[in-house]
Amino acid sequence: MDELEALDVFTALSQQTRLNVFRLLVAHEPDGLAAGEIARCVAVLHNTLSSHLAVLTRAGLIGAERRSRSIVYRAKLDRVRALAGFLIKDCCGGRPEICAPLMAELAPCRSPQKTSARRRAHG
Repeated sequence: MDELEALDVFTALSQQTRLNVFRLLVAHEPDGLAAGEIARCVAVLHNTLSSHLAVLTRAGLIGAERRSRSIVYRAKLDRVRALAGFLIKDCCGGRPEICAPLMAELAPCRSPQKTSARRRAHG
């Protein structure tokens, strides 16, 4: 990721509704959410949501796929990893022990299989 790409990501996330949508989609990985469900969860009108989804898509933070009659959106976690890498690539002056706590925070907290299975059981 270069500086301009990082600025695009930060610009996309610097609005409250878009930040909430992105965080919602991250929480629903790997299954994603249909646009109507996103609108309901963040209490935004569908046409307003469309413009927010377009900004997040242009920044490379989310992607969409058609499933039957719905369009399902998912967070692109690789983009977040690239942003984190860009931010910390020159970290610590060659002393990895300083970055260890930060790297632990960036590690996934649960496996996608467990998350997906848990959602199906409770959803």
